[in-house]
Order: sequence, then C-alpha cells, then structure tokens
Amino acid sequence: MEKYSDIFLNSYSGYFNYLLNEILYWKWDNYFYGLLFISLGVWLLEIVFPWRKNQPIFRKDFWLDLFYMFFNFFLLNLILLIALSNLAETLLNDFLSLFNLQLTSIQVVSLSELPKPIGLILFFIISDFVQWNIHRLLHRVPFLWNIHKTHHSPKQMGFATQFRYNWMEAVVYKSIQYIPLILIGGFALEDVFIVHFVAIAIGHLNHANIGWDYGIFKYVFNNPKMHIWHHSKVLPSKYGANFGISLSIWDYLFKTNHIPNDGKDIELGFSDEEEFPNDFIQQELFPFKK
Repeated sequence: MEKYSDIFLNSYSGYFNYLLNEILYWKWDNYFYGLLFISLGVWLLEIVFPWRKNQPIFRKDFWLDLFYMFFNFFLLNLILLIALSNLAETLLNDFLSLFNLQLTSIQVVSLSELPKPIGLILFFIISDFVQWNIHRLLHRVPFLWNIHKTHHSPKQMGFATQFRYNWMEAVVYKSIQYIPLILIGGFALEDVFIVHFVAIAIGHLNHANIGWDYGIFKYVFNNPKMHIWHHSKVLPSKYGANFGISLSIWDYLFKTNHIPNDGKDIELGFSDEEEFPNDFIQQELFPFKK
C-alpha cells in the first residue's frame, strides 16, 4: 500500500512542478500558452464576426466559463486527475504482471509504429469516435445526465463554454477512454500535442458566437451551426442530437444529426433548468444532491 500512496502523493508535486514550468517557460508544446492563444484567437473572431450581433462581448456567464476553462484544463488535473491516472496505470500494470504481461502486451496495434502523421490522424479519429459514444452515454443514463447538465446550462454560447463541465464528467470520460486508448496507444504527450490542440480549437469554434459550417466539410467536422442545436432547449428526441466532439461524421453516419433551420437565436438550456444552480460550487455538487 505504501507504494500506491507514494505514487498518489508524488503525483501532486510532479504535476505542480510541471504546471509551474509551463507557466514560467515558453516552449513549442506549451499547454498553458497554447490554450491561452487559441482562446484569444477564437474570442477575437467572435468580436469581429459575431453571429448573434445582440450578444455582448462579455456575454452572460463569460467569467464563470473562463474560470471553468482554466479549472478543468489545469487545476482539476492538479487536484485529482493526474494522481488517479498514475495510480490506475500502476494498478493495471501490477495486475497484468501477475500474468507476465505489460500494458504494451495488450495493445491491439501500436499507432506509433506507423508514420507519425498517419498514426496521429488515426489516433485523432479513433479517440473522437470513443468520445462521441461517451457523449451519447452522458445523455442516456440519468445520473450521467445530471453530471452533464452543467455543460448544457449556458444561456449564451461562447468559446469558453467548451470547458464548462462538472468535474465528474472529466472522470467519466477519462475512465471510459482509458482501455480503448491503451489498445491503440504508444504516443508520448509531446506527440499528441498538435492533435490535442486541433481538438481544442474545433471545440472552441463549435461553442463560439460564429456562424460558420465549413461548407461541404460540415459533414466531416463539427461546427458552430451544427453544435448549437445540441444545446437547444427544444430537442428532437428524448436524448438530443448532434453529439459530435470534433467530427460531425459520426452523427451523419448513425443518424443522430439534426439541423432543422438556422439556429442562431434558438433558446438554449434544458427542460428542468430552473432547479439548476448558478454558481460554480453548487454546480460542482449538483449531481450528488439528487
């Protein structure tokens, strides 16, 4: 047990030092400044090309969403996720060692053995498909839907809305993604930097006050005109539609797409939103009060 407690505790100091280094020193694969630059860029697009022209630059809950963005991207890792991830990896390795196996032994294919551009593109596609299925699950299981309500609570969309989600949602995504990504693993953190920030840029744009759909490419890439219907208060079915994260193709393939008309001014939210709290702490605790 001492081994696991050491791993758990050392994760905090390790990630704290990593985060401090990200803030203090610039390098090409810097996650802190990468998020900052993407956010400023998409916000500038919102200001110059606003889709909903009556929506203020500092829209409703702008600062709450901005706090969520930095909390969920960095502080939640420090508080919980990195320690749990390192502990889970060690526990799984120790379990596999009972059968003389390692994590690499259970890989179906190592994408890192492919030419890097091809491997990273395949990693992006597979990872996005896994996330699409998890997203659908969040809408279908009542307890998970209570967790996911936080992300559907904004009444005005903006770039930082991408990261307004309950801390338990991050746990759900990472837990379910863990095994599928191990099966196709092999990439270091530095390798997936570009893939990760392409996904963040697409996600920022999906939630931004921008009326784009990318023309013919709307059938491949998720976009603001499609994703706003995912946040519509009036849904086409009990479980919603347009579950795509970065790619819209899954919704078109599996018939969960829904864009009945221009959704610029539709009402956002969910049916019983009156009982949903407005402040960060109460939103984080909400799923456990039901």
